[in-house]
Amino acid sequence: MGACRLGRSDLILFILVAMAALLARPASAADPSPRVARVGFVGPLSAAAISSYNGAFWKRLPELGWVPGQNLVIESRSADGHLERLPALIADVIDRKVDVLVTYGLPAAIAAKKATSTVPIVVAIMPDPVRSGLVASLGRPGGNLTGLSSGDPALSGKMLELLQEAVPRLSAIAVIANPNNPMTRDLAQDLEALAPTRGLKLQVIELRGPEGLDRAFERARRMAGAVVVAGEPITIEHRRRVTGLAAKHRLPAIYLDREYVSAGGLMAYGPDISAMWRRAAEYVDRILRGAKPEDLPIEQPTRFVLSVNLKTAKALNITIPESILVRADEVVR
Repeated sequence: MGACRLGRSDLILFILVAMAALLARPASAADPSPRVARVGFVGPLSAAAISSYNGAFWKRLPELGWVPGQNLVIESRSADGHLERLPALIADVIDRKVDVLVTYGLPAAIAAKKATSTVPIVVAIMPDPVRSGLVASLGRPGGNLTGLSSGDPALSGKMLELLQEAVPRLSAIAVIANPNNPMTRDLAQDLEALAPTRGLKLQVIELRGPEGLDRAFERARRMAGAVVVAGEPITIEHRRRVTGLAAKHRLPAIYLDREYVSAGGLMAYGPDISAMWRRAAEYVDRILRGAKPEDLPIEQPTRFVLSVNLKTAKALNITIPESILVRADEVVR
């Protein structure tokens, strides 16, 4: 056959049809995202403190087709451990016309919910949002807020159980908690209710700011044989100081996440934080592609991580029993 030649009008028509076909092709998770999106990211911790937790979030977004600098603009703000700054920071980000607001922790979730009833909110980590009044139910949250809950009814009891296994003949425990943070306040109340059922006396020690850390651990040493440190901006921002004070006062301590163990803490037990952040990115993706927060159930953790620091145990003259070691996901030797 001879070569087929297109006239100029035919060539123009061919180009237009090809362009229309490309534009009509449906986007998928593997395709470049169809538009430039704006995501607000506001949290109670400093950027340095949260970076050891949320790496999975920033890794997952490009995997889903959202690449900062290409089709994604990030409006990021940090309260640097000062919860009172959250409302102003959130208001500033909302004024930037973001498509989704991402945050973490109960104080930030509450501040975000108060700030807007229209901008979709994804909370990466929060305790029971029904108990705190953020949503109507986990299955159908309603409104503009969804995300992931770190709450588990068995968590408080598990922490007490681990301390009792690690410290034989333990009779009294202190919990260091910020009364101004609803999340740590709820944890302290749960521990107070459970302690007597396990034959333990429990003393709640209030921590309202980093300047009170030394005094809190001094009180804990006088009142208890071990301590539960509630995870919240004060203790997370100053976790090396926290674990150092526990060592100084020779207090066996349990925390809610492995970062404290990496910083020298004895034990930690809590949900898999990286998995929750990864899932939060997937929630953001679904909303940017048209899903409504009210239709996205709030998920609860399916995996919990137990970390143990044998170096710290040795320094405290504690022998971690095999019953704990065989269950540990991470052991620092």
